[in-house]
Amino acid sequence: MGVPGRTVLVADDDLGHLRLLELVLGAYKFDVVTVENGHDALTYLQSHTPDMMILDVNMPFMTGLDVCSRARRLARLERVPVIIMTALTDDETRRQAEEAGADLFLNKPLTGTDLRGAINSLLAAS
Repeated sequence: MGVPGRTVLVADDDLGHLRLLELVLGAYKFDVVTVENGHDALTYLQSHTPDMMILDVNMPFMTGLDVCSRARRLARLERVPVIIMTALTDDETRRQAEEAGADLFLNKPLTGTDLRGAINSLLAAS
């Protein structure tokens, strides 16, 4: 599934979930950059262009929705695939993710099958 040299930015304040995503994505040969909050995600994006972003909705300092929305305003990031993940299951959060420019919305807890399917579909489209 993964392509060596492709970078995925993962932003999540749940360290256990962050490490799990890092292991799963690393096993597929992705270079994984992890951050624990929205501010650090934006700081990384100031000077890097990942091949994909996986952003948690609820994080300190700035939500994943805000990070996605801000990234979409920059020409070099506007086409980078974004997966929004959250434990929230309400329609309003899903609508906000769409408005922010997310490509996919996944509910936590993620399964390996969900994650692989999401990544495969986004990479096939890019």
